[in-house]
Amino acid sequence: MSNNSILLKIENKVAYITLNRPEVFNSFNREMALRLQSIMDDCETDPEVRALVLTGNGKAFCAGQDLKEVTDPDLNPGFKKILEEHYNPIITRIRAIKKPVIAAVNGVAAGAGANIALACDVIVAHEKVSFIQAFSLIGLVPDSAGTFFLPRLIGFQKALALAMLGDKIPASEAEKMGMIYKCVPVEEFEDTINKLALKMANMPTKALGLIKELFNKSMTNTLEDQLALESKLQIEAASTDDYAEGVAAFIGKRKPEFKGR
Repeated sequence: MSNNSILLKIENKVAYITLNRPEVFNSFNREMALRLQSIMDDCETDPEVRALVLTGNGKAFCAGQDLKEVTDPDLNPGFKKILEEHYNPIITRIRAIKKPVIAAVNGVAAGAGANIALACDVIVAHEKVSFIQAFSLIGLVPDSAGTFFLPRLIGFQKALALAMLGDKIPASEAEKMGMIYKCVPVEEFEDTINKLALKMANMPTKALGLIKELFNKSMTNTLEDQLALESKLQIEAASTDDYAEGVAAFIGKRKPEFKGR
């Protein structure tokens, strides 16, 4: 596979992952989907990476699936393969990686593109961005965990309506309904993302990974199960070097220097 469908830059302990098919609004084909999985696997094991930023090149974040791929008889991998080998592994990787994943939504996020963004830990978009559950508009159903995350983010009724109607939701409205963390002015977008990514990369990232695990399990755990897991992971967090550093810095009234271990 060629490597230009996704760009990777690692800087200041942050992996900037850029979807790079701007001519088709960063819609996914097989090459890009497999490449993203490979890059995330590398970031997971790279000790120099302590936070990830996922964004798009050009006017879009991601328009979902490249429909040319599924309508060309010579290219079409079929929806079973697309879901089981492309999107489902991307979503599970985003949720499983024990490092914060920031979606820097720089343009329209539609279909699977919207749901990949919603699967990230922190979602920031600028004021000209819109989110669209576009599936029903071409006779499909939401995938890429849209039916899992969207109702949990904004409530059952609102999520169902958006999935059925395919409404275009501006980022400012998405923030108000709890779909995303923050909507910022266009001119502040890049600076906001960089500051947020740098902040998270310099936090006690071992603890952030454990927090992520807790929130993942809270989707299905009973109260008793969640309390038990909190106890287990709190004990694990308390054994880290970062916890010792955090306490020492607090007592010494200085800024902590976390190492992510």
